Amino acid sequence: MEINAVFEGGGVKGISLAGAVEATERAGWTFKRVAGASSGSIVATLLAAGYEGEEMCRIIQGTSFSSFLKRGPIYNTAIVGPALRVLLKKGLYSGEALESWIRALLLKKGIITFRDLPAGKLSIIASDITNGRILVLPDGLEQYGISPEHFEVAKAVRMSCSIPYFFDPVMLRLNGQAARAKSFAEQFVYIVDGGLLSNFPLWLFDGKINGSKQLGSRIPTVGYQTVGKTDPQPHKIRGPFSMLQAMVTTMLSAHDEKFIEGDKFVRTVKIPTLGIGTTQFEITKAQSDELYGAGLKAGEDFFKEWRPR
Repeated sequence: MEINAVFEGGGVKGISLAGAVEATERAGWTFKRVAGASSGSIVATLLAAGYEGEEMCRIIQGTSFSSFLKRGPIYNTAIVGPALRVLLKKGLYSGEALESWIRALLLKKGIITFRDLPAGKLSIIASDITNGRILVLPDGLEQYGISPEHFEVAKAVRMSCSIPYFFDPVMLRLNGQAARAKSFAEQFVYIVDGGLLSNFPLWLFDGKINGSKQLGSRIPTVGYQTVGKTDPQPHKIRGPFSMLQAMVTTMLSAHDEKFIEGDKFVRTVKIPTLGIGTTQFEITKAQSDELYGAGLKAGEDFFKEWRPR
């Protein structure tokens, strides 16, 4: 039995998505096409590469997510250092450590570029903030004059996970016809976290986007969504950085809520995230295990009741 799957972004909370994947596989379902934004793109990518839920569990247990928070010593000076880095680099951390991590995992499965995956298997959502539009990778790269099949999958994941002001944006340079008649500066676009424009792209397999073909083709689509945000916590604003964090968290969590009402709700696995925050990268092993367990239980409960329509 096959399903298409769409995974919501949520930073560290994405650990719970891996637990839901294991529950899905235990229920006898396999994944035909997968998509995700932000941390959801990590889970979707690992699935597309051939990883199973149990393997993801072992990967999570062996990963220190705080190791993704890399920056040069000069930027670690209290107050001034982080502010200087955001001013110069447009992010508190580079995102290179996260990209290297996913690249190594993909290489173990023989995956480097989208050419190494079945056509249409994986879709990753990113946000083009230069042009103010959703970028669906890899196919959407054609409008930038970039070959989709030769684009590195790990780079696409990093783009989708580049939480604004937290990780550096990724720059793309236009090629060919897309760059014609543009100045050197105009040939570069900034790409950030897919969750900024669509954190839960459940629409992706239901119709067309930018004129592309419908991807779903009668296979039911199931969404996987973290729901810790349904019990919102007030943000304490103490200065410009806490204000930016509050703004970004709100943007990443609010705008897709209305879309999942009605029939969309009944095909969505709702996963409680136990109060863990999106950027809480210094998570303990116990918290990581609890998140995974929450996803596992949510998936088990869902597939006991759900039937495709």
